[in-house]
Amino acid sequence: MCGRVRLSSDYSELKIRFKVPDDQPAPNFAPNWNGAPTHSMPIVRLDQGRRLMELAKWGLIPFWAKDAKMAYSTFNARAEALQTMPSFREPWKKGRRCLVPVDNFYEWQKLDPTGKQKQPYAIALPDREIMALAGLWETWKSPTDEIVRSFTVITTTPNGEMAPIHNRMPVILPPAAWPTWLGEEDAPLEAAAELLAPYSEHLVVWSVHADVGNVKNNHAGLVEPIALT
Repeated sequence: MCGRVRLSSDYSELKIRFKVPDDQPAPNFAPNWNGAPTHSMPIVRLDQGRRLMELAKWGLIPFWAKDAKMAYSTFNARAEALQTMPSFREPWKKGRRCLVPVDNFYEWQKLDPTGKQKQPYAIALPDREIMALAGLWETWKSPTDEIVRSFTVITTTPNGEMAPIHNRMPVILPPAAWPTWLGEEDAPLEAAAELLAPYSEHLVVWSVHADVGNVKNNHAGLVEPIALT
């Protein structure tokens, strides 16, 4: 699962990192230390063959949905079910793939069999560079004719560093994989599917305060490491 992220980097950093053309409009967003489903967050996708960064609602709303409530249950998509789950099958087949920029994501480790006691951790790249999570995007038209762009984060089985914490992790794509994932390279859908694997490089993991569990808390202190007792 991936249900909380931090993106405190500003657009100027993201633009350089993801090579967004200078003439593309800049989305307006504030630093977010506790990004959660239903929040509007930037994604990178192709628009007429060029990279575009835009804001989208976290929680994919299928084009056929009657209302936006589905966003609460579609913020993650299991890599193994993209071709079969009705909510994700169409954007996967149509190649509506995107990158979801984050500075780190959070995950919770169960401390007892019931899961009532949990310890949150922050996970990032060793150099603290902005990471790209694999996502799918969709466009939905509301009953009042509002056009809503939304996205989901794809998850896979954990790598060695994540396995002790949780049984799922988001798909993290290295820069070399971005052209294939976005569709800039002429590659079959199977090539994109092969990218949906546990991250093979090193990650840094540190314990953080339980305050991150409340989405109302949103400040830089959430990402500060704490000592476990």
